[in-house]
Amino acid sequence: MATPTLEQRARQALNAVLDPELDEPITDLGFVRSVEADLGGGLTVHLRLPTSFCSPNFAYLMASDAKDVLTALPDAGPVTVLLDDHHDSDLINRGLAADAGYRGTFGAEAEESLEELRLVFRRKAHAAAMERALTALLRQHPALTEEKLHAVVLGDLPDTAATRALLRRREALGLGTAPSDPVLVDDHGRSFPPGEVPLRLRYARAIRISIDGNAHFCRGLLRTRYPQSAADQSPRVTDPRPAGLPREKAS
Repeated sequence: MATPTLEQRARQALNAVLDPELDEPITDLGFVRSVEADLGGGLTVHLRLPTSFCSPNFAYLMASDAKDVLTALPDAGPVTVLLDDHHDSDLINRGLAADAGYRGTFGAEAEESLEELRLVFRRKAHAAAMERALTALLRQHPALTEEKLHAVVLGDLPDTAATRALLRRREALGLGTAPSDPVLVDDHGRSFPPGEVPLRLRYARAIRISIDGNAHFCRGLLRTRYPQSAADQSPRVTDPRPAGLPREKAS
């Protein structure tokens, strides 16, 4: 088997960079416009977003994470990440080139730190992943009621993509991943009283629906803005839905 080229390894590394609001890899979303490696090992990556007015802090977070994962590649030379066609492209690209950091780039406009912003969206991603796993479990076991989810632990979940995604989200938040740990927990890993479970599950479902809806919308916007981006988008993995409802078409 041929050794992957630096460009191929760079694209693979970018799979780890997530849109913080949509909780999907920027590669799957089609946000990576191009990846080029020069003879000296330098990498130049161009990113594109669905609109020119996407939130600057989200845009910076993705661009900064992209530069971090590429810089960590063995044998990679200088890394340049450029955000194209955004109203803050010049500001963000200068900040990335100077390694100025989020607050160094945006100054007084950076009301919260990058890590605070990241934490907000990691918590939302965890809530959505939790709901996906539990909804799938309810479908598989008709006798299981929402109230009984209070007693469900990670070891009760089947080994599926939804379960593995939930474990990754918990690890990112520093939450327990032992088989005996309860599934339905708050942002700090605390389980809820049985009477609160239906309400908490509905809240998590609302977050999941919002994330999924935004992801579908943003994919469509990107294809409208850059028709050629359709070829770079990976089909979405649809979520378990109540029996009788149609499944969402892949974007």
